[in-house]
Amino acid sequence: MKKKQQILIVDDEEVNRTILNGLFQDEYEIIEAANGQEATVQIEKSRNLVLILLDIVMPVMDGFGVLDYMRDHDLLERIPVILITSETVMNSEDQAYSYGVADVMHKPFYPHIVRRRGKNIIELYQSKQLMKDRLKEQEEEIREQEREIRENNEFMIDALSSVVEFRSSETGEHIRRIKYFTRILLKYLMKYFPEYGITPEQLDEISRAAALHDIGKIGIPDAILLKPGRLTPEEFEIMKTHTTIGCDILEKFRQNQTGEFYQYCYEICRYHHERWDGNGYPDHLIGDEIPISAHIVAVADVYDALVSPRVYKSVYANNIAYDMIMNGECGQFSPDVLECFSLAKEDFFNIVEVIKMFDFSS
Repeated sequence: MKKKQQILIVDDEEVNRTILNGLFQDEYEIIEAANGQEATVQIEKSRNLVLILLDIVMPVMDGFGVLDYMRDHDLLERIPVILITSETVMNSEDQAYSYGVADVMHKPFYPHIVRRRGKNIIELYQSKQLMKDRLKEQEEEIREQEREIRENNEFMIDALSSVVEFRSSETGEHIRRIKYFTRILLKYLMKYFPEYGITPEQLDEISRAAALHDIGKIGIPDAILLKPGRLTPEEFEIMKTHTTIGCDILEKFRQNQTGEFYQYCYEICRYHHERWDGNGYPDHLIGDEIPISAHIVAVADVYDALVSPRVYKSVYANNIAYDMIMNGECGQFSPDVLECFSLAKEDFFNIVEVIKMFDFSS
């Protein structure tokens, strides 16, 4: 059996409580309190309270004390209060409305009016609560849909970017590591270089976009991409075009993409081989002309290349790879990003060592 909704009547005059009780007892469970302190106890105990009829002038604790209690416990938005006040109490109405009470009625009151207003207010607040609950459900549904979309996008991005790695006989873990390293560097950038204005949302988008940094290698001939040795100068010039090929691929799939994610994909794809001193490619950008997203991925990409096996080189130890980057042996990088790399040194080492514990080739 469904429990009746509750109405709390707070008044130090028993005759008033009796009259108000009689107005609602057929449809509601009535709870009574003779002063404000008793009222706060009843409010705390009740779980199905839909209305409070509250007197102002009472012993022990007055009506405004009850309103203070309700405000402190964030109850006034959920439980409506009709204040029943004597005409002799000065400014009580303005003070009551400042608390956010649903209505103010004056003694002596007309019972049928109190009943009608009370029922209307209960219906209004319950409709409002139902709407809030429904909006909350819709927000949760939207968040769940967004989560599924993100996961699907993540899957498609990883699948597309892994095509290059499988084609070049790598294990496919390069993409995952680049995303880890990028995320770590961005966290340090957020903490120690707030002037870049990187938000948690941007951190996620840049980390996801990093997976597409080498997508342009799809367009590089096998003879060059799979060559088991160092490239000739002519072959290296062709290899360098993977940056612009990747951007061409992104443009074909762009459609109406105008958001930050596409921008990060494009920046990282085109500029992750640019260097701080202008000696990178394809556009020979200098310093801050290079987007910070590309700066970050550039360091992550070089470090992973150094500590991972390649057909043209052996694996460098973590500390050797770190020193090579910091000493400029792999080109000049942003001083700010190098500072983040220095701070993240142990994090990078730990990731590499953990990955070595697993065999991703099977």
